Amino acid sequence: MGRTHRMALRTTAMGAVSATLVAGGVLGLAPAAQAATGGVRYVDIAGDGGTVLKANVVTPAGADGTRHPLIVLPTSWGFPQIEYLARARRLADSGYVVLSYNVRGFWQSGGEIDVAGPHDVADAAEVVDWALANTPADPEHIGMAGVSYGAGISLLAAAHDPRVKAVASLSGWGDLIDSIYSGRTQHVQAAAVLDTVGMVTGRRSAESQEVFSAFYSSDLSKEKDILAWGQKRSPITYADQLNRNGAAVMLAGAWGDTIFPPNQSAAFYERLTGHKRLELRPGDHATAELTGLFGLPNDVWTDTERWFDHYLKGEDNGVDREQPVRLKSRSTGGYEGYPDWKSVAADRRRFALAGSPTIHTGVDSGADGGTVFLSSILDQVAKLPPVAAIPLLPRRWAAVWQSAKYPTAQRVRGTAKLHTTVTPTAESGTLVAYLYDVGPLGLGKLVTDAPYTFHGRTPGESFGLDLDLFSTAYDVPAGHRLALVVDTVDPLYVEHNPSGARLTFSSPADDPSYVSVPLREQ
Repeated sequence: MGRTHRMALRTTAMGAVSATLVAGGVLGLAPAAQAATGGVRYVDIAGDGGTVLKANVVTPAGADGTRHPLIVLPTSWGFPQIEYLARARRLADSGYVVLSYNVRGFWQSGGEIDVAGPHDVADAAEVVDWALANTPADPEHIGMAGVSYGAGISLLAAAHDPRVKAVASLSGWGDLIDSIYSGRTQHVQAAAVLDTVGMVTGRRSAESQEVFSAFYSSDLSKEKDILAWGQKRSPITYADQLNRNGAAVMLAGAWGDTIFPPNQSAAFYERLTGHKRLELRPGDHATAELTGLFGLPNDVWTDTERWFDHYLKGEDNGVDREQPVRLKSRSTGGYEGYPDWKSVAADRRRFALAGSPTIHTGVDSGADGGTVFLSSILDQVAKLPPVAAIPLLPRRWAAVWQSAKYPTAQRVRGTAKLHTTVTPTAESGTLVAYLYDVGPLGLGKLVTDAPYTFHGRTPGESFGLDLDLFSTAYDVPAGHRLALVVDTVDPLYVEHNPSGARLTFSSPADDPSYVSVPLREQ
Protein backbone atom coordinates (compact mmCIF):
# COMPACT_ATOMS: atom_id res chain seq x y z
CA MET A 1 0.00 0.00 0.00
CA GLY A 2 1.15 3.54 -0.70
CA ARG A 3 1.80 6.15 1.98
CA THR A 4 -1.42 8.05 1.17
CA HIS A 5 -3.46 4.86 1.42
CA ARG A 6 -1.91 4.01 4.78
CA MET A 7 -2.59 7.51 6.11
CA ALA A 8 -6.22 7.29 5.03
CA LEU A 9 -6.58 3.94 6.75
CA ARG A 10 -4.98 5.27 9.91
CA THR A 11 -7.39 8.25 9.90
CA THR A 12 -10.37 5.93 9.48
CA ALA A 13 -9.09 3.61 12.17
CA MET A 14 -8.35 6.44 14.60
CA GLY A 15 -11.88 7.75 14.09
CA ALA A 16 -13.20 4.34 15.06
CA VAL A 17 -10.83 4.27 18.05
CA SER A 18 -12.14 7.64 19.20
CA ALA A 19 -15.72 6.43 18.94
CA THR A 20 -14.81 3.30 20.88
CA LEU A 21 -13.10 5.21 23.67
CA VAL A 22 -15.89 7.77 23.94
CA ALA A 23 -18.45 4.99 24.14
CA GLY A 24 -16.33 3.20 26.73
CA GLY A 25 -16.04 6.36 28.78
CA VAL A 26 -19.75 7.06 28.70
CA LEU A 27 -20.50 3.47 29.58
CA GLY A 28 -18.18 3.80 32.52
CA LEU A 29 -19.60 7.01 33.94
CA ALA A 30 -23.21 6.07 34.48
CA PRO A 31 -22.73 2.67 36.16
CA ALA A 32 -19.74 3.78 38.25
CA ALA A 33 -21.75 6.52 39.91
CA GLN A 34 -24.13 3.89 41.26
CA ALA A 35 -21.57 1.26 42.21
CA ALA A 36 -21.83 1.89 45.95
CA THR A 37 -25.45 0.76 46.08
CA GLY A 38 -25.44 -1.78 43.31
CA GLY A 39 -23.61 -4.71 44.92
CA VAL A 40 -20.67 -4.43 42.48
CA ARG A 41 -17.33 -5.90 43.47
CA TYR A 42 -14.15 -5.04 41.58
CA VAL A 43 -11.78 -7.97 41.77
CA ASP A 44 -8.52 -9.35 40.39
CA ILE A 45 -8.61 -12.85 38.93
CA ALA A 46 -5.54 -14.93 38.15
CA GLY A 47 -5.87 -16.06 34.55
CA ASP A 48 -3.75 -18.46 32.56
CA GLY A 49 -0.18 -18.45 33.80
CA GLY A 50 -1.13 -16.16 36.67
CA THR A 51 -1.91 -13.18 34.43
CA VAL A 52 -4.06 -10.68 36.35
CA LEU A 53 -7.48 -10.06 34.83
CA LYS A 54 -9.44 -7.08 36.08
CA ALA A 55 -13.08 -8.00 36.67
CA ASN A 56 -16.30 -6.94 38.31
CA VAL A 57 -19.01 -9.07 39.89
CA VAL A 58 -22.67 -8.22 40.33
CA THR A 59 -24.83 -10.54 42.45
CA PRO A 60 -28.58 -10.62 43.02
CA ALA A 61 -29.90 -8.84 46.09
CA GLY A 62 -30.41 -11.14 49.06
CA ALA A 63 -28.35 -13.97 47.59
CA ASP A 64 -27.46 -15.42 51.01
CA GLY A 65 -26.88 -19.15 50.71
CA THR A 66 -28.73 -19.48 47.41
CA ARG A 67 -27.08 -20.60 44.18
CA HIS A 68 -27.81 -18.57 41.05
CA PRO A 69 -27.08 -19.08 37.34
CA LEU A 70 -23.77 -17.55 36.29
CA ILE A 71 -23.20 -15.39 33.22
CA VAL A 72 -19.60 -14.55 32.26
CA LEU A 73 -19.01 -11.55 29.97
CA PRO A 74 -15.56 -11.11 28.37
CA THR A 75 -15.04 -7.53 27.18
CA SER A 76 -15.03 -6.37 23.57
CA TRP A 77 -11.83 -5.52 21.70
CA GLY A 78 -10.46 -2.31 23.22
CA PHE A 79 -13.19 -1.83 25.84
CA PRO A 80 -12.55 -1.55 29.61
CA GLN A 81 -14.02 -3.83 32.27
CA ILE A 82 -17.04 -1.60 32.97
CA GLU A 83 -18.41 -2.18 29.45
CA TYR A 84 -21.29 -4.41 30.57
CA LEU A 85 -22.09 -2.92 33.99
CA ALA A 86 -25.47 -1.48 33.04
CA ARG A 87 -26.46 -4.77 31.46
CA ALA A 88 -25.01 -6.77 34.35
CA ARG A 89 -27.25 -4.91 36.81
CA ARG A 90 -30.32 -5.85 34.81
CA LEU A 91 -29.25 -9.48 34.67
CA ALA A 92 -28.50 -9.51 38.41
CA ASP A 93 -31.95 -8.07 39.10
CA SER A 94 -33.29 -11.07 37.17
CA GLY A 95 -31.44 -13.50 39.42
CA TYR A 96 -28.06 -14.02 37.76
CA VAL A 97 -24.55 -13.78 39.13
CA VAL A 98 -22.76 -11.74 36.47
CA LEU A 99 -18.99 -11.59 36.12
CA SER A 100 -17.45 -9.32 33.51
CA TYR A 101 -13.70 -9.31 32.98
CA ASN A 102 -11.23 -7.35 30.91
CA VAL A 103 -9.57 -9.75 28.51
CA ARG A 104 -5.81 -10.06 28.66
CA GLY A 105 -3.67 -7.44 26.99
CA PHE A 106 -6.19 -4.60 27.26
CA TRP A 107 -6.44 -1.72 29.69
CA GLN A 108 -5.54 -2.74 33.26
CA SER A 109 -5.52 -6.50 32.73
CA GLY A 110 -2.08 -8.04 32.41
CA GLY A 111 -0.45 -9.94 29.59
CA GLU A 112 -0.45 -9.30 25.86
CA ILE A 113 -3.26 -9.48 23.33
CA ASP A 114 -3.76 -13.11 22.30
CA VAL A 115 -6.45 -12.44 19.66
CA ALA A 116 -8.80 -15.12 21.01
CA GLY A 117 -5.98 -17.63 21.17
CA PRO A 118 -5.25 -20.45 23.62
CA HIS A 119 -4.46 -18.07 26.50
CA ASP A 120 -7.82 -16.35 26.13
CA VAL A 121 -9.63 -19.69 26.14
CA ALA A 122 -7.72 -20.79 29.23
CA ASP A 123 -8.46 -17.43 30.90
CA ALA A 124 -12.20 -18.01 30.47
CA ALA A 125 -11.94 -21.36 32.28
CA GLU A 126 -9.99 -19.73 35.13
CA VAL A 127 -12.65 -17.03 35.42
CA VAL A 128 -15.37 -19.66 35.72
CA ASP A 129 -13.32 -21.46 38.38
CA TRP A 130 -12.96 -18.24 40.34
CA ALA A 131 -16.67 -17.45 40.12
CA LEU A 132 -17.65 -20.90 41.38
CA ALA A 133 -15.25 -20.54 44.32
CA ASN A 134 -16.04 -16.94 45.25
CA THR A 135 -19.66 -16.22 44.32
CA PRO A 136 -23.03 -17.95 44.83
CA ALA A 137 -22.85 -19.25 41.25
CA ASP A 138 -24.53 -22.53 40.33
CA PRO A 139 -21.99 -24.85 38.64
CA GLU A 140 -24.78 -26.55 36.66
CA HIS A 141 -26.09 -23.36 35.05
CA ILE A 142 -23.28 -21.36 33.43
CA GLY A 143 -23.59 -19.09 30.42
CA MET A 144 -21.23 -16.84 28.49
CA ALA A 145 -21.95 -13.85 26.29
CA GLY A 146 -20.18 -10.91 24.77
CA VAL A 147 -20.08 -8.34 22.02
CA SER A 148 -17.54 -8.72 19.18
CA TYR A 149 -14.28 -9.98 20.72
CA GLY A 150 -16.15 -11.14 23.81
CA ALA A 151 -18.55 -13.04 21.57
CA GLY A 152 -15.79 -14.96 19.83
CA ILE A 153 -14.06 -15.80 23.10
CA SER A 154 -17.38 -17.00 24.54
CA LEU A 155 -17.92 -19.41 21.64
CA LEU A 156 -14.36 -20.72 21.81
CA ALA A 157 -14.61 -21.14 25.58
CA ALA A 158 -17.88 -23.09 25.28
CA ALA A 159 -16.25 -25.40 22.74
CA HIS A 160 -13.43 -26.16 25.19
CA ASP A 161 -15.34 -26.12 28.49
CA PRO A 162 -18.43 -28.35 28.79
CA ARG A 163 -19.50 -26.48 31.94
CA VAL A 164 -20.79 -23.66 29.69
CA LYS A 165 -24.41 -24.54 28.92
CA ALA A 166 -25.54 -21.49 26.93
CA VAL A 167 -23.84 -18.82 24.80
CA ALA A 168 -24.98 -15.56 23.24
CA SER A 169 -22.57 -14.33 20.58
CA LEU A 170 -23.37 -10.73 19.64
CA SER A 171 -21.55 -9.44 16.55
CA GLY A 172 -19.06 -12.27 16.87
CA TRP A 173 -17.41 -14.43 14.27
CA GLY A 174 -17.61 -18.03 13.18
CA ASP A 175 -14.60 -17.96 10.86
CA LEU A 176 -11.99 -15.29 11.55
CA ILE A 177 -10.20 -15.64 8.22
CA ASP A 178 -13.40 -15.63 6.18
CA SER A 179 -14.28 -12.43 8.02
CA ILE A 180 -11.29 -10.27 7.13
CA TYR A 181 -9.82 -12.29 4.24
CA SER A 182 -12.85 -13.49 2.29
CA GLY A 183 -12.33 -14.04 -1.41
CA ARG A 184 -8.61 -14.18 -0.58
CA THR A 185 -8.77 -10.39 -0.29
CA GLN A 186 -7.64 -8.35 2.69
CA HIS A 187 -10.48 -6.35 4.24
CA VAL A 188 -7.98 -3.62 4.99
CA GLN A 189 -10.19 -1.00 6.65
CA ALA A 190 -11.61 -3.60 9.03
CA ALA A 191 -8.15 -4.94 9.90
CA ALA A 192 -6.77 -1.40 10.34
CA VAL A 193 -9.50 -0.58 12.86
CA LEU A 194 -8.75 -3.70 14.90
CA ASP A 195 -5.01 -3.21 14.73
CA THR A 196 -5.12 0.47 15.68
CA VAL A 197 -7.55 -0.06 18.56
CA GLY A 198 -5.26 -2.79 19.85
CA MET A 199 -2.26 -0.49 19.61
CA VAL A 200 -4.00 2.38 21.45
CA THR A 201 -5.80 0.47 24.22
CA GLY A 202 -3.70 -2.65 24.66
CA ARG A 203 -0.36 -4.38 24.38
CA ARG A 204 0.10 -6.27 21.13
CA SER A 205 2.04 -9.50 21.22
CA ALA A 206 4.94 -10.08 18.84
CA GLU A 207 2.87 -12.81 17.17
CA SER A 208 -0.11 -10.57 16.52
CA GLN A 209 2.11 -7.78 15.19
CA GLU A 210 3.79 -10.21 12.83
CA VAL A 211 0.45 -11.54 11.57
CA PHE A 212 -0.96 -8.07 10.92
CA SER A 213 2.26 -6.99 9.18
CA ALA A 214 2.16 -10.03 6.89
CA PHE A 215 -1.53 -9.39 6.26
CA TYR A 216 -1.00 -5.77 5.20
CA SER A 217 2.04 -6.50 3.05
CA SER A 218 0.30 -9.28 1.08
CA ASP A 219 3.20 -11.61 1.82
CA LEU A 220 2.03 -14.78 0.07
CA SER A 221 4.93 -16.76 1.54
CA LYS A 222 3.25 -16.37 4.94
CA GLU A 223 -0.31 -16.99 3.79
CA LYS A 224 -0.40 -20.54 5.14
CA ASP A 225 0.80 -19.33 8.52
CA ILE A 226 -1.89 -16.63 8.59
CA LEU A 227 -4.58 -19.17 7.67
CA ALA A 228 -3.41 -21.56 10.40
CA TRP A 229 -3.33 -18.71 12.93
CA GLY A 230 -6.89 -17.74 12.01
CA GLN A 231 -8.18 -21.30 11.98
CA LYS A 232 -7.01 -21.81 15.56
CA ARG A 233 -9.08 -18.76 16.54
CA SER A 234 -12.26 -19.66 14.63
CA PRO A 235 -15.24 -21.24 16.44
CA ILE A 236 -16.18 -23.14 13.27
CA THR A 237 -12.95 -25.14 13.69
CA TYR A 238 -14.37 -26.49 16.96
CA ALA A 239 -18.00 -26.90 15.85
CA ASP A 240 -17.93 -30.65 16.54
CA GLN A 241 -16.62 -30.06 20.08
CA LEU A 242 -19.29 -27.44 20.67
CA ASN A 243 -21.95 -29.85 19.46
CA ARG A 244 -20.66 -32.61 21.75
CA ASN A 245 -20.68 -30.26 24.72
CA GLY A 246 -24.33 -29.44 24.03
CA ALA A 247 -24.28 -25.69 24.67
CA ALA A 248 -27.30 -23.75 23.40
CA VAL A 249 -25.91 -21.13 21.00
CA MET A 250 -27.48 -17.84 19.95
CA LEU A 251 -25.75 -15.86 17.20
CA ALA A 252 -26.73 -12.24 16.52
CA GLY A 253 -25.20 -10.02 13.86
CA ALA A 254 -25.77 -7.24 11.35
CA TRP A 255 -26.19 -7.34 7.59
CA GLY A 256 -23.64 -4.58 7.06
CA ASP A 257 -21.02 -5.79 9.53
CA THR A 258 -17.74 -4.64 7.98
CA ILE A 259 -15.64 -6.54 10.55
CA PHE A 260 -17.45 -9.89 10.63
CA PRO A 261 -19.81 -10.14 7.61
CA PRO A 262 -22.86 -12.40 8.05
CA ASN A 263 -21.92 -15.18 5.61
CA GLN A 264 -19.39 -16.82 7.89
CA SER A 265 -21.77 -16.67 10.88
CA ALA A 266 -24.52 -18.31 8.81
CA ALA A 267 -22.11 -21.06 7.73
CA PHE A 268 -21.14 -21.63 11.36
CA TYR A 269 -24.80 -21.71 12.39
CA GLU A 270 -25.45 -24.45 9.84
CA ARG A 271 -22.68 -26.58 11.41
CA LEU A 272 -24.34 -26.47 14.83
CA THR A 273 -26.63 -29.38 15.71
CA GLY A 274 -27.93 -28.46 19.17
CA HIS A 275 -30.26 -25.72 20.35
CA LYS A 276 -29.41 -22.72 18.22
CA ARG A 277 -30.69 -19.37 16.99
CA LEU A 278 -29.50 -16.92 14.32
CA GLU A 279 -30.57 -13.27 14.30
CA LEU A 280 -29.54 -10.74 11.62
CA ARG A 281 -30.53 -7.08 11.59
CA PRO A 282 -29.60 -3.84 9.79
CA GLY A 283 -26.44 -2.08 10.96
CA ASP A 284 -22.70 -2.47 11.15
CA HIS A 285 -20.40 -4.11 13.64
CA ALA A 286 -21.95 -4.05 17.15
CA THR A 287 -24.29 -1.15 16.31
CA ALA A 288 -27.50 -3.16 16.71
CA GLU A 289 -26.76 -4.00 20.37
CA LEU A 290 -25.00 -0.76 21.31
CA THR A 291 -27.93 0.98 23.06
CA GLY A 292 -28.39 -2.09 25.24
CA LEU A 293 -24.97 -1.52 26.77
CA PHE A 294 -26.40 1.68 28.26
CA GLY A 295 -29.24 -0.32 29.80
CA LEU A 296 -31.75 0.98 27.25
CA PRO A 297 -34.41 -1.24 25.64
CA ASN A 298 -32.79 -3.25 22.88
CA ASP A 299 -34.01 -6.20 20.80
CA VAL A 300 -30.67 -8.00 20.79
CA TRP A 301 -30.25 -7.90 24.57
CA THR A 302 -33.91 -8.74 25.16
CA ASP A 303 -33.51 -11.91 23.12
CA THR A 304 -30.20 -12.65 24.86
CA GLU A 305 -31.90 -12.52 28.25
CA ARG A 306 -34.76 -14.69 27.00
CA TRP A 307 -32.19 -17.18 25.70
CA PHE A 308 -30.49 -17.42 29.09
CA ASP A 309 -33.79 -17.43 30.99
CA HIS A 310 -34.84 -20.55 29.10
CA TYR A 311 -31.55 -22.46 28.86
CA LEU A 312 -30.09 -21.53 32.25
CA LYS A 313 -33.19 -20.95 34.39
CA GLY A 314 -35.53 -23.34 32.61
CA GLU A 315 -38.24 -20.72 32.08
CA ASP A 316 -40.92 -21.66 29.58
CA ASN A 317 -40.81 -18.36 27.68
CA GLY A 318 -41.34 -19.84 24.21
CA VAL A 319 -37.91 -18.99 22.81
CA ASP A 320 -37.37 -22.67 21.97
CA ARG A 321 -40.61 -22.82 19.95
CA GLU A 322 -39.95 -19.78 17.76
CA GLN A 323 -38.48 -20.04 14.28
CA PRO A 324 -34.73 -20.26 14.99
CA VAL A 325 -33.66 -17.93 12.16
CA ARG A 326 -34.91 -14.37 12.68
CA LEU A 327 -34.21 -11.68 10.10
CA LYS A 328 -35.01 -8.00 9.92
CA SER A 329 -34.92 -6.39 6.50
CA ARG A 330 -32.83 -3.29 5.85
CA SER A 331 -35.90 -1.79 4.18
CA THR A 332 -38.77 -2.59 6.54
CA GLY A 333 -39.27 -2.74 10.29
CA GLY A 334 -40.65 -6.21 10.95
CA TYR A 335 -38.99 -9.52 11.77
CA GLU A 336 -39.27 -12.66 9.64
CA GLY A 337 -38.87 -16.22 10.90
CA TYR A 338 -37.40 -19.21 9.06
CA PRO A 339 -36.85 -22.83 10.10
CA ASP A 340 -33.22 -22.79 8.91
CA TRP A 341 -30.75 -20.71 6.92
CA LYS A 342 -31.30 -22.63 3.68
CA SER A 343 -34.98 -21.69 3.69
CA VAL A 344 -34.08 -17.99 3.64
CA ALA A 345 -32.86 -18.23 0.04
CA ALA A 346 -35.16 -21.03 -1.12
CA ASP A 347 -36.47 -18.96 -4.05
CA ARG A 348 -33.86 -17.94 -6.61
CA ARG A 349 -33.83 -16.15 -9.95
CA ARG A 350 -30.98 -15.78 -12.40
CA PHE A 351 -30.25 -12.99 -14.78
CA ALA A 352 -27.76 -13.57 -17.54
CA LEU A 353 -24.49 -11.68 -17.91
CA ALA A 354 -24.26 -11.42 -21.68
CA GLY A 355 -21.43 -10.03 -23.78
CA SER A 356 -17.68 -9.92 -23.23
CA PRO A 357 -16.77 -6.60 -21.60
CA THR A 358 -13.12 -5.81 -20.89
CA ILE A 359 -12.19 -3.48 -18.05
CA HIS A 360 -8.90 -1.85 -17.12
CA THR A 361 -7.75 -2.37 -13.56
CA GLY A 362 -6.38 -0.09 -10.88
CA VAL A 363 -8.94 2.74 -10.96
CA ASP A 364 -11.99 3.14 -8.73
CA SER A 365 -14.96 3.41 -11.07
CA GLY A 366 -17.17 5.12 -8.50
CA ALA A 367 -18.86 1.91 -7.41
CA ASP A 368 -17.71 0.93 -3.94
CA GLY A 369 -18.87 -0.52 -0.63
CA GLY A 370 -18.58 2.73 1.31
CA THR A 371 -16.60 3.40 4.48
CA VAL A 372 -16.19 1.04 7.41
CA PHE A 373 -18.90 1.70 10.04
CA LEU A 374 -20.15 4.98 8.55
CA SER A 375 -21.95 3.60 5.49
CA SER A 376 -23.78 0.76 7.23
CA ILE A 377 -24.78 3.00 10.14
CA LEU A 378 -26.32 5.46 7.68
CA ASP A 379 -28.15 2.53 6.10
CA GLN A 380 -29.31 1.39 9.55
CA VAL A 381 -30.63 4.70 10.85
CA ALA A 382 -31.63 6.52 7.66
CA LYS A 383 -31.86 3.78 5.00
CA LEU A 384 -29.08 5.49 3.03
CA PRO A 385 -26.72 2.83 1.66
CA PRO A 386 -23.83 3.72 -0.66
CA VAL A 387 -25.09 4.88 -4.05
CA ALA A 388 -23.77 5.07 -7.60
CA ALA A 389 -25.14 6.60 -10.80
CA ILE A 390 -25.19 3.40 -12.83
CA PRO A 391 -25.49 4.98 -16.33
CA LEU A 392 -22.51 7.24 -15.57
CA LEU A 393 -20.10 4.53 -14.40
CA PRO A 394 -17.14 4.55 -16.84
CA ARG A 395 -17.21 1.31 -18.79
CA ARG A 396 -13.44 1.46 -19.18
CA TRP A 397 -13.14 0.58 -15.49
CA ALA A 398 -16.48 -1.08 -14.70
CA ALA A 399 -18.48 -3.88 -16.28
CA VAL A 400 -22.23 -3.37 -15.91
CA TRP A 401 -25.19 -5.69 -16.48
CA GLN A 402 -28.83 -4.96 -15.64
CA SER A 403 -31.95 -7.04 -15.23
CA ALA A 404 -35.33 -6.16 -16.66
CA LYS A 405 -37.58 -3.96 -14.55
CA TYR A 406 -39.58 -5.83 -11.92
CA PRO A 407 -43.29 -5.03 -12.23
CA THR A 408 -43.90 -5.84 -8.56
CA ALA A 409 -41.87 -5.29 -5.39
CA GLN A 410 -39.25 -7.97 -4.71
CA ARG A 411 -37.51 -9.24 -1.60
CA VAL A 412 -33.82 -10.14 -1.63
CA ARG A 413 -33.12 -12.54 1.22
CA GLY A 414 -29.87 -14.44 1.69
CA THR A 415 -26.81 -14.80 -0.51
CA ALA A 416 -26.53 -13.69 -4.15
CA LYS A 417 -24.07 -15.74 -6.18
CA LEU A 418 -21.98 -14.69 -9.18
CA HIS A 419 -20.77 -17.15 -11.80
CA THR A 420 -18.69 -15.96 -14.72
CA THR A 421 -15.59 -16.63 -16.82
CA VAL A 422 -12.61 -14.31 -16.45
CA THR A 423 -9.62 -13.87 -18.73
CA PRO A 424 -6.80 -11.83 -17.12
CA THR A 425 -3.78 -10.24 -18.75
CA ALA A 426 -1.73 -10.70 -15.58
CA GLU A 427 -1.15 -13.58 -13.19
CA SER A 428 -2.71 -11.71 -10.22
CA GLY A 429 -5.71 -9.47 -9.87
CA THR A 430 -8.58 -8.27 -7.71
CA LEU A 431 -12.18 -7.59 -8.63
CA VAL A 432 -15.15 -6.46 -6.58
CA ALA A 433 -18.74 -7.36 -7.48
CA TYR A 434 -21.64 -5.10 -6.47
CA LEU A 435 -25.37 -5.69 -6.69
CA TYR A 436 -27.42 -2.48 -6.94
CA ASP A 437 -31.11 -1.62 -6.72
CA VAL A 438 -31.55 0.79 -9.64
CA GLY A 439 -34.41 3.29 -9.70
CA PRO A 440 -36.06 4.98 -12.73
CA LEU A 441 -33.40 7.74 -12.85
CA GLY A 442 -30.51 5.26 -12.84
CA LEU A 443 -29.41 5.87 -9.26
CA GLY A 444 -28.29 2.60 -7.74
CA LYS A 445 -28.48 1.80 -4.04
CA LEU A 446 -26.03 -0.84 -2.88
CA VAL A 447 -27.70 -4.13 -2.02
CA THR A 448 -24.54 -6.17 -1.42
CA ASP A 449 -20.98 -6.68 -2.62
CA ALA A 450 -17.93 -8.94 -2.20
CA PRO A 451 -14.26 -8.96 -3.28
CA TYR A 452 -12.26 -11.66 -5.04
CA THR A 453 -8.50 -11.95 -5.58
CA PHE A 454 -6.58 -14.47 -7.67
CA HIS A 455 -2.88 -15.32 -7.89
CA GLY A 456 -0.84 -17.64 -10.07
CA ARG A 457 -3.10 -17.53 -13.14
CA THR A 458 -1.73 -17.82 -16.66
CA PRO A 459 -2.15 -14.50 -18.52
CA GLY A 460 -4.58 -14.89 -21.41
CA GLU A 461 -6.02 -18.13 -20.06
CA SER A 462 -9.67 -18.10 -18.94
CA PHE A 463 -10.90 -19.47 -15.63
CA GLY A 464 -14.30 -19.91 -14.03
CA LEU A 465 -15.18 -17.74 -11.06
CA ASP A 466 -17.83 -18.42 -8.42
CA LEU A 467 -18.32 -15.73 -5.79
CA ASP A 468 -20.80 -15.49 -2.94
CA LEU A 469 -21.76 -11.90 -2.25
CA PHE A 470 -22.35 -10.86 1.36
CA SER A 471 -25.73 -12.05 2.62
CA THR A 472 -28.43 -9.44 3.06
CA ALA A 473 -32.15 -8.69 3.38
CA TYR A 474 -33.29 -5.88 1.11
CA ASP A 475 -36.58 -4.91 -0.55
CA VAL A 476 -36.57 -3.80 -4.20
CA PRO A 477 -39.48 -1.47 -5.08
CA ALA A 478 -41.76 -2.14 -8.04
CA GLY A 479 -40.47 -0.63 -11.28
CA HIS A 480 -36.83 -0.97 -10.24
CA ARG A 481 -34.22 -3.31 -11.63
CA LEU A 482 -31.07 -4.98 -10.33
CA ALA A 483 -27.64 -4.22 -11.69
CA LEU A 484 -24.41 -6.13 -11.30
CA VAL A 485 -21.28 -3.97 -11.44
CA VAL A 486 -17.73 -5.31 -11.38
CA ASP A 487 -14.67 -3.12 -10.96
CA THR A 488 -11.21 -3.58 -9.45
CA VAL A 489 -10.69 -0.98 -6.70
CA ASP A 490 -12.57 -0.40 -3.45
CA PRO A 491 -11.29 1.48 -0.38
CA LEU A 492 -12.51 -1.35 1.88
CA TYR A 493 -10.10 -3.88 0.37
CA VAL A 494 -6.50 -4.33 -0.70
CA GLU A 495 -6.23 -4.71 -4.48
CA HIS A 496 -3.66 -6.84 -6.29
CA ASN A 497 -3.84 -5.45 -9.83
CA PRO A 498 -0.55 -4.93 -11.70
CA SER A 499 -0.27 -1.67 -13.60
CA GLY A 500 -1.90 -1.81 -17.03
CA ALA A 501 -3.69 -5.11 -16.41
CA ARG A 502 -7.12 -5.86 -17.87
CA LEU A 503 -9.92 -8.32 -17.13
CA THR A 504 -12.34 -9.70 -19.72
CA PHE A 505 -15.64 -11.29 -18.68
CA SER A 506 -17.28 -13.75 -21.06
CA SER A 507 -20.24 -16.08 -21.18
CA PRO A 508 -19.37 -19.28 -23.10
CA ALA A 509 -22.31 -21.16 -24.59
CA ASP A 510 -21.47 -24.27 -22.58
CA ASP A 511 -20.94 -22.32 -19.34
CA PRO A 512 -23.04 -19.13 -19.38
CA SER A 513 -22.40 -16.35 -16.88
CA TYR A 514 -25.13 -15.27 -14.49
CA VAL A 515 -26.06 -13.81 -11.13
CA SER A 516 -28.29 -15.98 -8.98
CA VAL A 517 -30.30 -13.77 -6.62
CA PRO A 518 -32.45 -15.07 -3.72
CA LEU A 519 -35.51 -13.17 -4.91
CA ARG A 520 -39.24 -13.47 -4.36
CA GLU A 521 -42.27 -11.25 -4.78
CA GLN A 522 -43.42 -9.39 -1.72
